[in-house]
Amino acid sequence: MQLGQYPPAVRVVAHLSDTHLLGEGRALYGAVPVEDRLRVALERLEASSVRPDAIVFTGDLTDLGEPDAYRRLRAAVEPVVGRLGAELVWVMGNHDERAAYSALLFDEEPSDRPQDRVHDIGGLRIISLDTTVPGYHHGELEAQQLEWLREVLSTPAPLGSILAVHHPPIPTPLEVMSVLELHRQHELAEVITGSDIRAILGGHLHYSTHATFAGIPVHVASATCYTLDLGADARRLLSGVDGQQSFDLVHVYDEVVVSSTVPLAAFPEATGFSTDYRPMIEGMSPEQRLEQLSSKRSPFNRNEAAASEV
Repeated sequence: MQLGQYPPAVRVVAHLSDTHLLGEGRALYGAVPVEDRLRVALERLEASSVRPDAIVFTGDLTDLGEPDAYRRLRAAVEPVVGRLGAELVWVMGNHDERAAYSALLFDEEPSDRPQDRVHDIGGLRIISLDTTVPGYHHGELEAQQLEWLREVLSTPAPLGSILAVHHPPIPTPLEVMSVLELHRQHELAEVITGSDIRAILGGHLHYSTHATFAGIPVHVASATCYTLDLGADARRLLSGVDGQQSFDLVHVYDEVVVSSTVPLAAFPEATGFSTDYRPMIEGMSPEQRLEQLSSKRSPFNRNEAAASEV
């Protein structure tokens, strides 16, 4: 039901990144229980009121490209995706290996070719574009990939397109990470300028950030494994911490795309309202809703309604 100026989103995408799973369920760096962190993210998503049309993982699915890590990833993710009735979109990351990725996530013959795919989410096109360079951690796109992308974009999708990559085409304030950025970004810009791409989703940076590229919004999801602390002590060149992990929810409306960050950590509720109030709110006229929810004199805004739940 529409309560404000905007109708409900036409499509919803859950955006997770950088799971960095290891074989045999090992902890990353011997300290971070990455499978537990992924489990918490999926539990948070499934317990919420959000029912995504697609769940996108923007790369670094595994830390070392181990076959058992991919198997464990599928075992953790696919049941949740099935219960939510969503489409699953994988994206290659620099810590992944193309042969194992193609064979163990897509049940294909192992391939060392770029892993580029197109997903139709009820008229919303999600393009998974492989920005990885075998044997390296920086990003780059081959000429044939750019031509493939140009051909895909030559026909607009009914609800537009979302480009999902691992290396986001934006600057980073972490100088050492800029060495590992997507190289020759101007070539990608030439292909996507004027296209129907409405947003670019990325990972790689291990912190949440937003920018524009070629006039297109870029949304980078933080990692579920560990995050890079932008406010770390100045004596640290990089500081990866086991905290502040999150994922994003991307709501696609007719005219705008909104990305919102959801922390993995759950905190004590200070105030709120039960879903029991929803039928009452929906039953109000627009004028009544405005008076009850906007007026400073209403029971809602004096916390009387919330107090009555206690």
